[in-house]
Amino acid sequence: MLDTTTSDTAAPPEERRGCLFALSQPPLMIFLAVIGCLLLMASLHDLLLL
Repeated sequence: MLDTTTSDTAAPPEERRGCLFALSQPPLMIFLAVIGCLLLMASLHDLLLL
């Protein structure tokens, strides 16, 4: 049977979080979605109505 207990002497090093962790945050994704929708609406307006 495997020993799954953790000891104080073998503490894991802190994880480095990169760009994918930052992109997975909901407020950032909402912000990027709003900016993307605004850009899409502006480009469609330029292409279809002007």
